[in-house]
Amino acid sequence: MNPAVAAIVERVRDAHASGRPLRIRAGGTKDFYGEAPIGDVLDVRTLVGEADHEPTELVVTAPAGMALVDLEALLAEQGQCLAFEPPRFAPASTVGGMVAAGLSGPSRAAAGSVRDHLLGVTLVSGSGELMHFGGRVIKNVAGYDVSRLIAGSLGILGVIVEVSLKVLARAQAETTLRFECKPSEALALLHGWGARPLPLDASAWWNGSLIVRLRGASAAVDEAARALGGESIAASAATPFWQSLRDHTDPFFVAADDATLHQDATLWRLSLPQTAPLLGLAGDELIEWHGAQRWLATALPAAQVREAAAAVGGHATAFRTRDKSIGVFTPLPPPLRAIHERLKRSFDPKGILNPGRLYPGL
Repeated sequence: MNPAVAAIVERVRDAHASGRPLRIRAGGTKDFYGEAPIGDVLDVRTLVGEADHEPTELVVTAPAGMALVDLEALLAEQGQCLAFEPPRFAPASTVGGMVAAGLSGPSRAAAGSVRDHLLGVTLVSGSGELMHFGGRVIKNVAGYDVSRLIAGSLGILGVIVEVSLKVLARAQAETTLRFECKPSEALALLHGWGARPLPLDASAWWNGSLIVRLRGASAAVDEAARALGGESIAASAATPFWQSLRDHTDPFFVAADDATLHQDATLWRLSLPQTAPLLGLAGDELIEWHGAQRWLATALPAAQVREAAAAVGGHATAFRTRDKSIGVFTPLPPPLRAIHERLKRSFDPKGILNPGRLYPGL
C-alpha cells in the first residue's frame, strides 16, 4: 500500500472509531453540486501518480487525485478520449471527482455515461477497508457490478482511490450544423433523425438555434451533413462552443449561475425521455442530449418543476441553487430509499463519509 493510500485509510479508520464525519474533497470544482457538505475535510489530492494506459486494450487506470485535464492529455497523445466528455468546470477537476459526481457532457446521448465506461474501482470503505471492484479489462463483469454503483454516489459509499475506464479512439471526422427553429421544432427534428442511421453525436437547442454535431467515419459524416442541410459551422467556432457547453462556461450557464447566486432562482437539470414534449415552464431553457437533458433556470416552486418532470416520466435535480432546503435530488420512493439505506450501512456502517451529500439522512 503506497503512503498516500495508507494515510487515507488511517484517517478513515480514526473517523470511524470516533464517529466523526468526513467531507471528501479534491479540487473542489463540484462543491456546489449535491446537498450541503459537512464534516472535516479529507483532502484526497494526495492520491496522485502515473496513469496506466493500455491503448491497444482501450483501457486506462488512473489515481483518483489525478487532474482530469492531465488524463485527457495523456489519452490524446494516443488519439483516444473519454467519449462521455465529463464536465471539468475548472482545471482542478479530478478523476475521482468525475466518477463521484457521475456527470457527462454533450456526447452522452451517443456515447453513454460515466457509469457505462467505468470498468473498475478501488476505494476505502467507511470502516477503513481497502476494497477492489471490477477490473482493468472490458469483459470483466460477473454478478453485481459494484464499481458502476460508485458512479454518481457523491462519495457516500467510499473514498475513491483509483479507477479503470474504457476509452475510445477519437472520431475520424466531425461536423457541426446549425438550424434556426423553435424548441418544439427542434425536438421534432431530433426525433426524426433518431430513427435514421445518422452519426448524430451531440445536440443543443437554445435561444432559437439547434446546434448538432456529427461524428464518425468521414464518408458517413459528409453524407449525413448533406442530407440534413443547415448551416455549417467552422471548427474554429464549433470546438469552443461544445467545450463551453461541456464545462458550463456557455453564456446560458453564466447567466443562469448569476441568477441563481443573486436572485431566488434555481438552475434545474431535467432528465426526461427524449420524446417528452416541452413542459411549458416559465424560465430560460437549454435542451441537450436529443431532448433527454433539459436545463431550466427559473424561480418557479420546486414542487411545480418536479411535478411537471414526473408527469412525463422524468425527474428534476436542483443543480445550482441557494436554497438547499428544496432538496437537490428528487426524493426516493420508500422501497428505493430502503435499498439506498442498506447500501450505505454496508459500505459505511457509521455514516461518516459525506453524510447527507446525496440525500438527507444517507
